[in-house]
Amino acid sequence: MREWTLEYEGYDPAEERLRESLCTLGNGYFATRGAAPECAADAVHYPGTYAAGCYNRLTSDVAGRRVENEDMVNLPNWLRLRFRTDTGTWLSPDTHKLLDHRQSLDLRTGTLERVVRYEDDDGRRLAVRQLRVVHMADPHLALLRTQVTAEGWSGRLEVESALDGTVTNTGVERYHALAHRHLTHVRTGSPAPDTVWMRCRTSTSDIRIGLAARTVADAQAETVLSHENACAVQVLRFSLADGCTVTVDKTVALHTSRDPAISDPLHAAVDRVRRAAGFETLLDSHRSAWQRLWRNAELEVPTSAGPVLRLHLFHVLQTLSPHTADLDVGVPARGLHGEAYRGHVFWDELFVLPYLNLHFPEVSRALLTYRHRRLEQARSAARDAGHTGAMYPWQSGSDGREETQRLHLNPRSGRWLPDHSRLQHHVGSAIAYNVLQYCEASGDTEFLHTKGIEMLLQVARFWAGIAEFDQTLGRYRIRGVVGPDEYHDAYPGARDPGLDDNAYTNVTAAWVLTRTLDVLRGLPEPVRRDLCETTRLEPAELDLWEDVSRRLQVPFHAGVISQFEGYGDLAELDWRAYRDRYGDIRRLDRILEAEGDTVNRYQASKQADVLMLGYLFSPAELTGLFRRLGHELDDTVWRRTVDHYLRRTSHGSTLSSLVHGWVLARARRAEAWTYVHEALAGDIADLQGGTTGEGVHLGAMAGTLDLVQRGLTGLETRDGALWFDPVPLPELSEYGFALRYRGHRGVRLRLSAGQMRVSVPASDHDPIGIALADRTVSVAPGESCTLTLPAR
Repeated sequence: MREWTLEYEGYDPAEERLRESLCTLGNGYFATRGAAPECAADAVHYPGTYAAGCYNRLTSDVAGRRVENEDMVNLPNWLRLRFRTDTGTWLSPDTHKLLDHRQSLDLRTGTLERVVRYEDDDGRRLAVRQLRVVHMADPHLALLRTQVTAEGWSGRLEVESALDGTVTNTGVERYHALAHRHLTHVRTGSPAPDTVWMRCRTSTSDIRIGLAARTVADAQAETVLSHENACAVQVLRFSLADGCTVTVDKTVALHTSRDPAISDPLHAAVDRVRRAAGFETLLDSHRSAWQRLWRNAELEVPTSAGPVLRLHLFHVLQTLSPHTADLDVGVPARGLHGEAYRGHVFWDELFVLPYLNLHFPEVSRALLTYRHRRLEQARSAARDAGHTGAMYPWQSGSDGREETQRLHLNPRSGRWLPDHSRLQHHVGSAIAYNVLQYCEASGDTEFLHTKGIEMLLQVARFWAGIAEFDQTLGRYRIRGVVGPDEYHDAYPGARDPGLDDNAYTNVTAAWVLTRTLDVLRGLPEPVRRDLCETTRLEPAELDLWEDVSRRLQVPFHAGVISQFEGYGDLAELDWRAYRDRYGDIRRLDRILEAEGDTVNRYQASKQADVLMLGYLFSPAELTGLFRRLGHELDDTVWRRTVDHYLRRTSHGSTLSSLVHGWVLARARRAEAWTYVHEALAGDIADLQGGTTGEGVHLGAMAGTLDLVQRGLTGLETRDGALWFDPVPLPELSEYGFALRYRGHRGVRLRLSAGQMRVSVPASDHDPIGIALADRTVSVAPGESCTLTLPAR
């Protein structure tokens, strides 16, 4: 990994899926994996293309049950382009001799270059150079330039360019038993000798898809078109002389019926590709678009972590670009890079939006609007379950219903098991947190007073309604839930799933109730009055919220915060024995289930659960929250809690190392870098053992960016100012970044050697307040200041 490039030398089939994910190109509207264009989907290669928000639902027979799943659809493969000499055998890295194979992802320009040298069956050599683009300026276009040079021979070259509609969703092995053919009614045609088109639709969601591909060459060619087996094929035949190069440019347009301002996706695609400029012109506008993105997301980390952070930022921007602001989509947990989690939307926006808020607030607003559009569905889910308010789903897709699977496969045992992760109702608190973070960072009071307060109110209403008062304890309890640690979904031997008084769930619920009351009190009186009338919000209900927010149960054991009631009564696991036996025990739940045991019996966590509180809230805010709940949470108790769970966590999620690194930077700084480094390496080194090949971990990627932006700086946006409480981490002792705050674009911060420099670009906006622990200064537009940081 260099400063601006991710490079791979040589061809390794075992690494191909990983490289395809990390070399994905996208623009926020759609993305295509970095697969070799000459290779079809098989056990090695998977050339998937995904459009944001394009889902379809299928029913499968699994373990004697009918199971329904909604998937982000793998769209027709526009990438397909293969070549052969007179021998008649199509060249591929798996069937022919490779003399050279290099691949380079240029982050600065959003281009993927591939250089291959083949030797065919008769010893003839071809040098192939390809440049690929998924256009960032025009979100409906993609480009592929292929240059083929004859080395030491002359003869015929045949190039086949195609749109392939035979694709299925088979990118994740453990889903293979599920139905996977989402596309139907595939039709092809050709409006011109250099252009082919394809139309199809999804089988149940009835999303219509239109593609058109224009393939041209810089040399005279015989062209043959064919339309069969759900493929639109254009074959170009050249006479190639020794040492000569032929260039073939493929320009593709993609539209779906979800697009605004079109009458038909096929017509739109054909028209767009017909009007598209030539390759060089399109490449220039694409590079300019990326240049603008990098200006808005400037990041300087002059250590080995810098290039990896830039790679993470690149993939966040490819999934959630300014084009996303025009779409009705959420944050897919694996980006637009693969089919893991079926492209569903979880709580990962909790790790993504805090970064976007300070760079692309219009994108954050759109992602929150996705949640608001599904508020009524969440309210219906709550009513169906006998609750009030809004019960947002743990996994969301097209319409906001619960998409969490009922069964999941343990690949270690081969058994299908009940999935109770839908009980993670804390996703509602994550949405509320994001609403308030966004509004504070952007100053968007219009959103807060409309969509924002509507979501806050209904999430608060859910928590107050689900809380049960326990006369013996004199406190409210939330029963039958699952926390962020998905290993624990029931008590040992219990008939029903769910746990009582998950500390993370209860504390964040109390926070939602408190902050929603604060927002309601701060609303202009006419707005507040109308809101209370339309939602039938009575003073008695607000009194209940106040009471619940102060008396929710938070369990403790052995002087530490309990993950849930009864956690301290569980057995201790022999961690050393399991590490000696299995080595990698990140997925401890699968290991124990395959042994006929269950992780529910042990004090063992998949990922940060209680410690997530230290990720969301500053030490001062967390102390205040516990004090409001009647508990004193001093540094000693918190550090003891951190130590307790650190020793009992297997880190089965890429988010775990991120959160632990964030928390340890303040609690046990000397150990923080181990976890920060693991969070940085999670995808590029595929530390979870094959999972990155199914799609990147977008939340973890964005979280590492936010670690620099907010974690190490202690940055909070509150009371109309930027508050800082930096923590020095020797391995990241110097860094700088630009951010956007309440209309100010390009505010630059640089921290090094115990100092922080803040520069505000010239504008007609008000000065920015910069607050440290010991002082507050005001920096006017066009000015800079250097502050000496308080000693820690």
